[in-house]
Amino acid sequence: MAQITERIEIYDRFFESFGFECPLPKHLKRTVYSGFPRYNLMLDAHFMAEMCAGILVAVIDFGRCDGKLTLGLAEEGELCRGIGQRDLLTTEGEIVLRDEKEIVCILCQGPDEKTRVREDTRNVLFYSYAVPGIEEQYLKEGLTIAAETMSEFGQGSIEGVEIY
Repeated sequence: MAQITERIEIYDRFFESFGFECPLPKHLKRTVYSGFPRYNLMLDAHFMAEMCAGILVAVIDFGRCDGKLTLGLAEEGELCRGIGQRDLLTTEGEIVLRDEKEIVCILCQGPDEKTRVREDTRNVLFYSYAVPGIEEQYLKEGLTIAAETMSEFGQGSIEGVEIY
């Protein structure tokens, strides 16, 4: 538990350096006091991966992505329609994940509405960001937990677990 808490604190400091609150400390506190939340298999696997590996994990409806995904840095003032239809504006140098049309996630602000997991989602992508101080083994561990949970309980298949 101490190592998981330490990794969560690393993410928290990283987010704070950009002026944002990291969701992981709240996820940990809620899990410790109330157990794992239960939403649907896709989101449950996401939370399980976060709490078991101590890393930040995201899950998206991969079928809603427009083309290939790329990781990059944002320019000042780029717009992303976040979950709940919130307008998210980037600051210069923020880490973003894009499909071929638009931003699908701003690391410190959150994912977009377009790729939000829904009840009809059938093809998911779990991903995580390595921030300074987080070793590759923990990313692989967390993403494997998410993939294996989905495969076993969702009766699907794993396309792969890759770290870049």
